[in-house]
Amino acid sequence: MDHVAPLRLMEEVEAASGKKAALSVNCMLLKGFMSGALLAYATALAFKVTEGLPPGPAALVAGAVFPVGFAMIVLLGMELATGNFAVLALGVARGRTDPAAMLRNWGWVYLGNFIGSVFVGYLIAVALTGAFGHEAGALGDKVIAVAEAKTLSYADDGAAGWLTAWVKGILCNWMVALGTFLGLSSTSSAGKVVSVWLPVATFFALGYEHSIVNMFIIPTAIVLGADITAGQWLWWNQIPVTLGNIVGGALLTGMLLHHCNRPDRH
Repeated sequence: MDHVAPLRLMEEVEAASGKKAALSVNCMLLKGFMSGALLAYATALAFKVTEGLPPGPAALVAGAVFPVGFAMIVLLGMELATGNFAVLALGVARGRTDPAAMLRNWGWVYLGNFIGSVFVGYLIAVALTGAFGHEAGALGDKVIAVAEAKTLSYADDGAAGWLTAWVKGILCNWMVALGTFLGLSSTSSAGKVVSVWLPVATFFALGYEHSIVNMFIIPTAIVLGADITAGQWLWWNQIPVTLGNIVGGALLTGMLLHHCNRPDRH
């Protein structure tokens, strides 16, 4: 059996937190870049395979497909800020690292995720439009429609829209961070893929808000001509969603599982 039991799993996460905190800036940026790129690919794939499907089946298919990106990140040992929100928080709670090292990791990895997401997004925009020589087609229209729903719809609702984006960020990263933890719950590649697929498919099918995925969707939509400003993207999506992702990852995953599996309680 290659399953790692919960108490042992928390030890694995704790060890991972120490390794992540000790990474060089160059390594955090490069691994973060790779993770952002892989999630951009996965999001584009999820949009592509759901073209023409009604909403229910489209959500199911997209949820089933999107985790390919997350699985590659886990198998390759890359750095994803949303997962690190939980891993490093647990490391701080267990004394494996300190808050300054945690924030250092979060910041550099987040920046690397952003660069990778935007880089692949721009390349996809070039590919879809023939180097901006024609319209982007159905996939481009999908990216624009989703981006507008993730920004302008919240803006129309004012404070309630900002709160909604924040809550969707919490709900999203509770699942995504669980995926990061579950990626350590098996010692086989197949076991890791299946384990991370469960929560990651859940968040994506439900349409919750992931700050790194949105770094691909919204900037790419802007490049493709969406009527969204940088300010609207940041205020109505990126900022509240990131804050929600931190709550969902650090508190509802890292802290919660730490307290559920403290050795002195078993």
